[in-house]
Amino acid sequence: MARRLWSGPFPAPCCNRELRVATWNVNGLRARLAYVLHWLRSRQPDIVGLQELKLLDEQFPTAAFEEEGYSALTHGQKAWNGVAILSREPADVRQIGLPGQEALGSRLLTADVRGLRFTTVYVPNGKHLDHPDFQRKLGWLDALAEYVRSTHDSGRPAVLCGDFNVVPHGIDSWNEERLEGTIFHTESERARIAYLLEGGLVDLYREKYPDERMFSWWDYRYGSFYKNRGLRIDFLLGTPAVADRLADARIDRDYRKKISGLTASDHAPVIADLN
Repeated sequence: MARRLWSGPFPAPCCNRELRVATWNVNGLRARLAYVLHWLRSRQPDIVGLQELKLLDEQFPTAAFEEEGYSALTHGQKAWNGVAILSREPADVRQIGLPGQEALGSRLLTADVRGLRFTTVYVPNGKHLDHPDFQRKLGWLDALAEYVRSTHDSGRPAVLCGDFNVVPHGIDSWNEERLEGTIFHTESERARIAYLLEGGLVDLYREKYPDERMFSWWDYRYGSFYKNRGLRIDFLLGTPAVADRLADARIDRDYRKKISGLTASDHAPVIADLN
């Protein structure tokens, strides 16, 4: 299949880039398929973790992605949740679902591809602090940390990506003063992200831009996107073997806008280029 010409302001692939990896919560793949295909043609990633598919494995549009040169692995669920890995080379499945957390739905998928152990996750939202789902969210994050520490070798290239539904620091929130202590902004949630990083992972976007204020999610309501009232809750986390290869990382804000009449997800893709 012929590669399409590059378009758009995001840095184009070049001879110095060995691998482009990405993560994206698409907020319903059936509603967003044409938009996702548009993005693939424009950004030309090599490996992508998708979240919130909201469809069963048998409903996944595999043929549409194959036409664009991508293989797909899926862990779907009817109407809710669901994760997938797209890759230009076939990937080998290593784990489907987070061990011990199956009751919370299809939220984790791990595969080996292009020399990477690649995991995509969709962390439970938690709803609000008094809801039982909040404690379930904390338990899910604890189980994720156990899974990562038991399966990821810090000396091996690995990426853990997805929608984590946690704002790690004040700089990652549009209004930390107002929102501190509320859902996504609690000490208990932040401590679990910190524990993941202490286990040998690097926040690739923050590694490249430690002081840049940029968000990956904006509410559809209240004109939040145009007022830039967002949160950074979508991450590409890499082992040191990946961070050492990091050439650039970006939140692809242009793909949170309507394009060619197509409606975007409420999340923007996050992309990293590796040498």
